[in-house]
Amino acid sequence: MIRVLLVDDDPLVRSGLRLMLSGADDIEVVGEAADGGEVVALVEEHTPDLVLMDIRMPGVDGLKATELLRARPGAPAVVMLTTFKDDEQVLGALRAGAAGFLLKHTPPAEIVAAVRRVKAGEPVLSPAVTEQLIARVTQGTGTAPRRPETAEARVRLDRLGDREREVAVAVGQGRTNAEIAAELYMSLATVKAHVSHILTKLEHTNRVQIALTVHYAGLV
Repeated sequence: MIRVLLVDDDPLVRSGLRLMLSGADDIEVVGEAADGGEVVALVEEHTPDLVLMDIRMPGVDGLKATELLRARPGAPAVVMLTTFKDDEQVLGALRAGAAGFLLKHTPPAEIVAAVRRVKAGEPVLSPAVTEQLIARVTQGTGTAPRRPETAEARVRLDRLGDREREVAVAVGQGRTNAEIAAELYMSLATVKAHVSHILTKLEHTNRVQIALTVHYAGLV
């Protein structure tokens, strides 16, 4: 079972998410919170695999709660849920360590599928968010001055070996581990090992952050 904690200040939203997720045979909602300040204690109590977190809440918002949670060892994955798709919110969530960003009007079946993908170690972004994120990351290319993130990203990627860099670029292209294994003629276990090493060397916590670094460096 995939154990999920729901965090949203709107009780109707939490009720809808619980109903939606409980319909899946492999997902169990183990707890709810109305404010980000409750998250750490509830995670310690219920040990969820994944937290579905609203980004805008009174008190401690989703960004701060995610940052606090992901700084703890063994923290569960976090997927942000919101009605907005503001650039800074998306980037802020991913930098804080979120494994995905979904809009609340995402169809129920896609939210269920997203929970399963994140549990399997894959990042998730709503299509509209993906398009906006790529546009934001790639702005300033060509003759315009390079964004400050470009130099930092290239310094980080210099820490990787040749094979690790190939895997990182494939992650940046949105490939799954199975697709990377097929394209680069590796075993699945080898790909997983490379991804783990890449996360450590780049000082990242999830695949989305790898993809951002690759995009900032101009490799995709």
